[in-house]
Amino acid sequence: IAQEINHYKEVKNVHDLPEIAIYWANKYLLPIALPFGFASVNEFYCLYVRRIQAFPQETYHFISIGAGNCDMEAELVETLLKGGLKNFTLECLDINQQMLDRGLALAQKKALAPKMQFTCSDINGWQPKQQYHIVIANQSLHHFVELELLFDKIDNALHPQGYFLTHDMIGRNGHQRWPEALEIVSELWATLPERYKYNHLLKRVEEEYDNWDCSTEGFEGIRAQDILPLLVEKFRFDLFLAYANVIDIFIDRCFGHNFEANDPHDQAFIDKVHQIDQTAIEEGRIKPTHITAAMTKKSLNTEARVYKELTPEFCIRWADNLNQSQKMPDNFSL
Repeated sequence: IAQEINHYKEVKNVHDLPEIAIYWANKYLLPIALPFGFASVNEFYCLYVRRIQAFPQETYHFISIGAGNCDMEAELVETLLKGGLKNFTLECLDINQQMLDRGLALAQKKALAPKMQFTCSDINGWQPKQQYHIVIANQSLHHFVELELLFDKIDNALHPQGYFLTHDMIGRNGHQRWPEALEIVSELWATLPERYKYNHLLKRVEEEYDNWDCSTEGFEGIRAQDILPLLVEKFRFDLFLAYANVIDIFIDRCFGHNFEANDPHDQAFIDKVHQIDQTAIEEGRIKPTHITAAMTKKSLNTEARVYKELTPEFCIRWADNLNQSQKMPDNFSL
């Protein structure tokens, strides 16, 4: 935990992405999201804020778990205020006080502080202050070890008609590729010139792709593969969008900077990888590594809206050491 806190205390931009990732998202991810009523993560969260406004309440309580520098949260508060919502507070919860201090400074700079609260705690010590109409976990679930405890606390703290919203990563632990996806990555890797193989995070050229385990030096992807099975067990889905696997390798912070977003040759390669990736996902040969999802309490009778046939159950990639009885518990259903 100390290592994790120390790593992020000076990280001022945790969401920066290579331009090629923006190219891919605009061309392929945006068309998936638009039919569901949003074009950005901010719009996704606002979509569900508008839904809870149907329930009369003196003050709406929102919380973002693992808020970090609170930049997304500040943007969300700004959007809500501009949209006319006044009777709400957004609590930012994180284990790192230095990051929360940056969030407070940002809130004060933008005159948002009256609408934002800042709580420094780990999940074991977190005591919810009230029931929350919306609970957000934005790219934070893959940093948690105590997922079962976290989801229990979220379930208990969630308003009976509230929403638990997440935009996160659900691939193999440590953001590794499972063998079936690694085979595709390796085949594509073999076609690339050396200049595309420089790892900008690890500062090295990888002649052969190294299936690096990011969780060995911190909590990055520490239990990513357990997130989706546990969410399905604990909550009911209202919206579930799952996407991307192989494409991650070529557009992320490690290798994405090697590709030029405006270069036709590089665009063509990314287009090719996406098509291979998407076909394999839809056929079930590999599983998605990202989700954008809205959940409710299990007791609510909601029917999940999904992209194509990519339901939550279909998108789970069970670990190889699980037998069939472990994979499909009796209560495993939407």
